[in-house]
This record gives sequence, structure tokens and C-alpha cells, in this order.
Amino acid sequence: MNRRLLLLALTAALAACSLPAPAGRHAGLPLQGGQAPSPIATAASSPTAPSVSPRPVEPTAAPTAQAATASPGPAATPVLAAGSALDEKAQAIASGVDALLNNLARQGAFSGSVLVAQDDQVILSQGYGLADREKGTPNTPGTRFRLGSVTKPFTAMAVLIMQAEGKLSVQDRICTYIEDCPAAWQDITIHHLLTHTSGIADLTEQPDFDRRKATPSPPLQTIARFKDLPLGFRPGEEWRYSNSGYIVLGAIIERVSGQSYEAFLQQHIFDPLGMSDTGYDHNRDDLAVGYADRSRKADYIDMSIPFAAGGLYSTVEDLYRWDRALTTDRLIPRELLDQMFTPQAPTREYGGAGYGYGWFIGKPFGRSWIGHAGGIEGFSTIDSWFPDNETYIILLMNQQDIGPFRILEQIQKIVFR
Repeated sequence: MNRRLLLLALTAALAACSLPAPAGRHAGLPLQGGQAPSPIATAASSPTAPSVSPRPVEPTAAPTAQAATASPGPAATPVLAAGSALDEKAQAIASGVDALLNNLARQGAFSGSVLVAQDDQVILSQGYGLADREKGTPNTPGTRFRLGSVTKPFTAMAVLIMQAEGKLSVQDRICTYIEDCPAAWQDITIHHLLTHTSGIADLTEQPDFDRRKATPSPPLQTIARFKDLPLGFRPGEEWRYSNSGYIVLGAIIERVSGQSYEAFLQQHIFDPLGMSDTGYDHNRDDLAVGYADRSRKADYIDMSIPFAAGGLYSTVEDLYRWDRALTTDRLIPRELLDQMFTPQAPTREYGGAGYGYGWFIGKPFGRSWIGHAGGIEGFSTIDSWFPDNETYIILLMNQQDIGPFRILEQIQKIVFR
């Protein structure tokens, strides 16, 4: 969750492509590029919301068959969806992306895994570079990576599942569920937390964060570190990215469900979707090793701290299962899916993208895009969906100084040329 190094990487990355560079710093995504208009725009006011219609797909089908083009070095062979055959266009995409990432990997500018899919067909699923440099273990499509802020869409989904079950509403005031709730939080709703419009100070921006990030901290103890800090603005009047808000959401999920955040996601999302390589990271030793750059391991962070804001791990193939499920009503009804993917707040990020419930939504690449990036000590990630083209590009990297948007920009140019 190192904000400074991630910001430097993302700023350099965005400068190399068409996206505006962020002005702030945080763990997971660039902060606001300026103050959002007040009051926050309603869902109906945004022209960028794509139509998300459930369709009959099976999100648990695993990519297994091998592609024709293999990568040199220790990386695994690219894979396709089982029983699929690539047409000429898809082969060109697979070859182009594979060549790009192999070249970057040789330069030390990419280490991780990628999955590119289009029209329900996996075009490329491949690992590049090393998951463990000391042991020489290669990254593969099955390598597990910390997700950083790509955790947030799962937290948002958990909240909407609970709303579908009648256990809460996104319009509920959070003090209904928080003991010793500060007076300043009385007007904050769950909606505000989901959309980063609460005004709650971001834990990762506090002066003592780096000093304390290696010390275990249960959720309520973590919340105590920021609950009495002054709000940055009145709830609902601005947008400002806050990991703290999603930590509070995790605590609300636990309070209302009577389960741990981890157990709730396992029961309601991971198990139903067959996401066997996804879970909460209790400082596991079977994930890719996280590196700060080409030469150093990343700083240690105890994974109790990021919690529902950034505590999950997964693989590119499990994230594809998740992404495909989001086009169906398998987890929540369509009306709640539409809320999730409707811009609820303008962010002035990524070419004017809005923020829904756990997702950025906009047209940063000149076409409709839904996505979320993440950054945490040793890892840089992005999960992207281009709904108009039914295209998914998922990047999980175990090198912290690599900007995911720079890589995504180059890949999408190959995919859509």
C-alpha cells in the first residue's frame, strides 16, 4: 500500500499515454485531479454509463488449451478457453500482446500475468517474468497476486448482496452500524462510502502510515486511527478517494452479517463463482513475491491493515470468472448491477471518468471502459472491461514501480487496432 512509489509509477505511466496525470497520492489509484463539482452529480446526469444486461454465460469455465504462440524464457505457454480455436484476428492480437510483454519483461519493465478475452473467448492468458526471483519461479496464469484496490469492487458487491437480502440499504447512515460513531459521521451513508464522497480522511495519507504499516491492526483498531480526524468536506459535496471508507464498509459487512469479511466473500462470491485461487491474504507465502523495483523486495505491510480496501489476492483467470459473472444476475439482481455500473460521482480522473459502486466508469481510451486499478507494497494491478466490445484486459504485476495504465494503454491499442 505504498502511496509514494505507486504515484510516481502511475504518473510516469500516464504521461506516456493519453490519460491525465493525478495530482494526489494514495494506495491503489491516483487521487483526484482537482476538486469535483458540488453537489455530486446523480446517476441520471451522467452520459457515460454503459448498459449492463445479464446474459447467459458460465463464469466458471477455466482456460486450459494452449495457444500456438509460446513465449521464450521461463514463462508458461499462453492459453485459450478450453476447446477454442483462435481466428486470424485473435491470433494477431495474441501474438502482438505476447511480443509486447516479452519485450517489456526482458527490459525489466513487466513482471506478472495477463489475460485478454473478447466475445467470451480467451485470446491470451500468460505469465511473464518471475514470481520469485531467488527461486527462479516463473509467473503463470495461475500465479496469485495481491490485488490492492482491485479489492474494492468485491467489497461493493458484498454490500449490494446484503441489500438484495434486505439486510441493509446503501442509503442507511453508517452510524447505525458503527459503535461510538463520531458526531462528524452522523450524515454519512453507505452510499457515500461506496462512492468516495464521505469526506473521511484516507488512512494511507496520514503521516504515521508508513511507520505503522508493518504492525497488525484489526479493523476496529484501524478505524480508531482515523475516526476522529476532521472530514475533508461535507458528505456528498465532493469526491476524494479514501481507503478508509472501504475499511469502514468491511466493518459494516461484518457487523450486519455476523461473519468475518473474509467468510462472507468466500460464501457469497468466491465459492459460487468457482474462484478457488482468490481469498483474503493473511500474509501468505504462496503468492508471488512482491518487488519494489528490478532490484529490491518491497516493504512489508501487515495485511490486516488494508482489509476491505485492499486485502485480497487472486489470479488473472479467477478475475475473468468474476468479470464475466458481473454481466449476469448470478450474484445480485440487474437493478443493483445497474447501480454498481452507473457513475454516481464525477472524479475528473481518467479523462473524466465517474465512480460507481467500486468501479471507475468512463471513456479514458476513447471507448466505454469500466475498471479499477490497485497498488500495494510490491504489486500493481488493473482489471478492465470494455463493454461495447465485450473485451477484458486483466493485468496483475509483482513489481510495484510498473504503472498499470501504461501497459493497458499499449495492450488496448493492439486489441482495437
